[in-house]
Amino acid sequence: MTSRERVLKAMRREGKPDQVPFEISWGAFTPRLMEVYREKTGSTLDVDEYFDFDIRSVNLCPTKKTTDFAKYFDEVADNATFDEWGVGAIPGSEEHFLEYTYHPLAKCETAQDVYDYEWPDVDADYRFEGMAQKVKAYQDRGYAVVGELYQTIFETAWLLRGMEELLVDFYVNQEVAHAICEKLAQLRVRQAEMYAAAGVDIIRLGDDVATQRGPMMSQATYETFLKDRTKRIVDAGKAINPDVLYFIHNDGKVEDFAQNLVDIGIDILNPCQPECNDLELLFERYGDKIAFWGGIGTQSTMPFGSPEDVRAKVRYVQETLGRNGSLLIAPSHILEPEVPWENVEAFIDAVKRARYQ
Repeated sequence: MTSRERVLKAMRREGKPDQVPFEISWGAFTPRLMEVYREKTGSTLDVDEYFDFDIRSVNLCPTKKTTDFAKYFDEVADNATFDEWGVGAIPGSEEHFLEYTYHPLAKCETAQDVYDYEWPDVDADYRFEGMAQKVKAYQDRGYAVVGELYQTIFETAWLLRGMEELLVDFYVNQEVAHAICEKLAQLRVRQAEMYAAAGVDIIRLGDDVATQRGPMMSQATYETFLKDRTKRIVDAGKAINPDVLYFIHNDGKVEDFAQNLVDIGIDILNPCQPECNDLELLFERYGDKIAFWGGIGTQSTMPFGSPEDVRAKVRYVQETLGRNGSLLIAPSHILEPEVPWENVEAFIDAVKRARYQ
């Protein structure tokens, strides 16, 4: 089987592929581990090419729009950087981490204030130029292709508004909360349509709505602000291409929450974080409804286990979440600098050997 055939068979829950598909989440290491990768392998290739992951990803072309976001703030630190949404951050204390300090919608008082904001052009046609050709080139090489649409609604909403402010809005300023979530949903619907038209196999959503103890909001709040809007994004892509699959990244404890994802048509659950979820329970509840992607702990096995622990965990995840073949094995997030290189090699070796009986 080609990588694409393998991934699609597994993610469509059509039985067991010839071997277990895999990746390292988002094809990335943190900067220091990337330096180790270059040193150990001597390779100048991207990680996904060197290790030959079963997927490749595509993303938007860079924006041509320029906006002076500093005008939304009283003062800005010299080392602050802003993304195209107008969210500003200063460097954190470690690696690639940032402290999100500047929230451009923090002072909005009404829905009209929200709609008057200078929103980015993430849905503009030119942002998708050449994507269909890139998708086809990857597929012709035998890879499944993922279109990136993470930080879909909730995460971008709180980055724009501020976490505390948005959570308060859910109860005392619902006009503003609805306006932010609705504007984001409209942009994401258009992006999903464009990704589906470009021919991607999977559209990758992501909204962390749980802590490691459970959902960070009530079921009623999720339904009021996020559930139907996320379903509109799913429906939009499937209206263009009924075969496109939807992946969602939800960190944290989702054992009780995941039924919502099944309800709205999500096909693939990620990352199946083992530190706070019972993987056997996840399979028992949802194994006949959704495929799984992930399962290898980046807070436990990858940084602190031995190479044999890593191999054993790969076998366990395959035997648990992959019981019916509907699994793509991956670490639960990108790999941090604490991960020993020997554990990276053990993971790659184990997943490349993983077969179904």
